[in-house]
Amino acid sequence: MDRETEPVEPPSRLLLALEMRGIWELQAFFATYPLLRQAPRGDGHPVLVLPGLAASDVSTRPLRTLLKDLGYAAHGWKQGSNHGPHPGVEPGIDERLAELFARYQRKVSLIGWSLGGVFAREASRRAPSLVRQVITLGSPFANEPKASNAWQLYETLSGQRAEDWPGREAMKLPPPVPSTAIYSRSDGIVAWQGCREQESATTENIEVESSHSGLGHNPVALYAVADRLAMPEDAWQPFDRSGWSGLRRLLYPDPRRPAGVSVDGAPFAA
Repeated sequence: MDRETEPVEPPSRLLLALEMRGIWELQAFFATYPLLRQAPRGDGHPVLVLPGLAASDVSTRPLRTLLKDLGYAAHGWKQGSNHGPHPGVEPGIDERLAELFARYQRKVSLIGWSLGGVFAREASRRAPSLVRQVITLGSPFANEPKASNAWQLYETLSGQRAEDWPGREAMKLPPPVPSTAIYSRSDGIVAWQGCREQESATTENIEVESSHSGLGHNPVALYAVADRLAMPEDAWQPFDRSGWSGLRRLLYPDPRRPAGVSVDGAPFAA
């Protein structure tokens, strides 16, 4: 069996242990905040940010604070902790989306961290006319149900089996709006292979070096988020990895390189 057809496994115990990096990434967020404020500025359109499993709007506050400083109308989902697809959760997201669209009279960008990104992509399918674009942060929308170190927590909180989410195969298809998947190969919670969009004219994948728990405040990931949000409406273009005298290519490696190959092209142990 070759590498392309091997079943995707949960991240290793070593990567899971390295999730402690999320604390350092939060410190890096505060340290680099003056630089992050120099990222491309927004046009004032609304942005709805959805938290990951077991997390609430508190977890996305650093991201939303930065987006407000960059000129966006950034909002949380206002549903408390994310415990999965309980009855009323997805209708609540749809109502929040419609509320922001009506308030600002503009399409809403959706950002989802981990499970929040799964919800964001599905919300864009239900109401594409209200959505400007979708950005996911380590969201396992294309993974097998248990290619994760959090599937047991998901089942405990949601009261459902991981395999029972309806429409799992359709979930892997690109959304009907421009979509950016930001992910890390060193993610210790979910298998990175299932966090990437299928290639199309309006989808892209941006790889960063980050923990799963730090993706929502990792400075490199947040710069990419700001860059994507600043794209003019109806004029979406893929992320430009050139510039900064080659620094962008180091910070954002080519996501098309094979698994087991490092940023500089050398092999490494998967």
